[in-house]
Amino acid sequence: MGARYPRGMPESWYDAVVVGAGFGGMSTALELAQRGARVVLCEALNYPGGCASTFQREGYAFEAGATLFSGLAEGQLFGQWIRRHGLAVEVDWLDPLVELRTHALRLSVHRDRHLFLEQLCALPGAPAQGLRGFFAYQRQVADALWALFDEPALLPPLDVHALVRHAARAPRYVPLLRWLGRPLGAVLVHFGLERFTPLRTYLDGLCQITVQCSAAEAETPIAMAAMDYYWRGTGHVRGGIGRLGEGLLEAITRCGGEVRLANRVKALVPEPGGWRVVTRQGVLRARHVAANVLPQGMLRLLDLPPERLPRLSGLAGRVAEGWGAAMLYRVVHAPEGRGAEPCHLELVQDEALPFIEGNHLFVSISGAADEGRAPAGQRTLTVSTHVPLRALRDSSAEEQVRYVEDIHSRMREGLARLAPEWTGDVRHELTASPRTFERFTRREGGAVGGVPRRAGLGHYRELGPRPVMKGLWLVGDSVFPGQSTLAAALGGVRTAARIAASR
Repeated sequence: MGARYPRGMPESWYDAVVVGAGFGGMSTALELAQRGARVVLCEALNYPGGCASTFQREGYAFEAGATLFSGLAEGQLFGQWIRRHGLAVEVDWLDPLVELRTHALRLSVHRDRHLFLEQLCALPGAPAQGLRGFFAYQRQVADALWALFDEPALLPPLDVHALVRHAARAPRYVPLLRWLGRPLGAVLVHFGLERFTPLRTYLDGLCQITVQCSAAEAETPIAMAAMDYYWRGTGHVRGGIGRLGEGLLEAITRCGGEVRLANRVKALVPEPGGWRVVTRQGVLRARHVAANVLPQGMLRLLDLPPERLPRLSGLAGRVAEGWGAAMLYRVVHAPEGRGAEPCHLELVQDEALPFIEGNHLFVSISGAADEGRAPAGQRTLTVSTHVPLRALRDSSAEEQVRYVEDIHSRMREGLARLAPEWTGDVRHELTASPRTFERFTRREGGAVGGVPRRAGLGHYRELGPRPVMKGLWLVGDSVFPGQSTLAAALGGVRTAARIAASR
């Protein structure tokens, strides 16, 4: 970034204050520190990660939410950071990564894409020709879009070199155009797959987790890229994703940045030359602020009426129409004969009903090598299901309690029906509602996943970091490039590039 301080800037000022140690915030701080900026990262909790964190309760360690992560391969962003900074992070490359279970189906998601496709084609009544055509097209789309994730310099903001490279890649982008702004459900109809229940079940579950809506609604290019999630450097971080978060905090400090945990930011106030950041530990000043918060959180920190920032208010409204999470955190005795490796299950009780409110569960189970999670011979389970935020917003406190209790009951029923081997010897259980999740992660309303990516061209209006106000930036899963821990981190890297360019 050149000189550490701009001409005329007091030496007590920072180049940037980063608010929130989610993966968007940590990546912004690390990239700025690597570029020589004077940066401080402030986090309200005493551990990093936000939605993707590992928290301690009553002697056990649980994953707050997401538990399988992409971008961990050697040439990808997290893999590069692990190697470059010597992070003490071990990855278990599971195979299969996930097993999908319904009353009539067991479908293993293998690391080998071809093996997964052949498994689908071998199912009774499978339209093999349509499946092969669909997956061939999906791979074209995914290859074009994941190339951008593998080389962050190809994401906006673009310099001349990046524009030249995109021009050379133009033929790769042609397959995206046909279905731009249209739902994935229409593509399934095109390939004659709309009635093939195993594929629809798999896609509905995957889309609900990754793009926050059903396959019938999902924006096609985004959903087709998300379909490659399991085949793009996805693994299980041994000991919990918190190990990667802690490693990134260490990397930030080794690169000259500061990290202040348990330091909640209370307010952001513009002033000549930059920003005054009011924190629990005192006032900081900086030319730039990058906030890894939801749009609602940014509005709260600014204490401005929504009409002053219509773009941010509109984004907050879209997030509010998304999802929270109901959770079960369990400790169980490992069933007899069970291997030592961690495992991940996706459970669907009724394929004909929406994949929410306990009908669809994602279950992550720790392995024997996940030290610090549970005593020897025991495993921790993180069980999650989506809950529509509007259902909570429109209910009284008493109605909310009954509603979430009913969901937890349905979650327990789903586990007993579809994963009985993990329900026979429960040693401990915690329940969590979106309100509890808000306490764990500091996300307003307990929202997860940012903006649902339903079909429409609006997702492409802003393809790069834009300041909310001069010197004020929003990072995280509600802004480009969107959901997933890797996407939030890449957004942080590109925001840091914009901040650096503004110098």
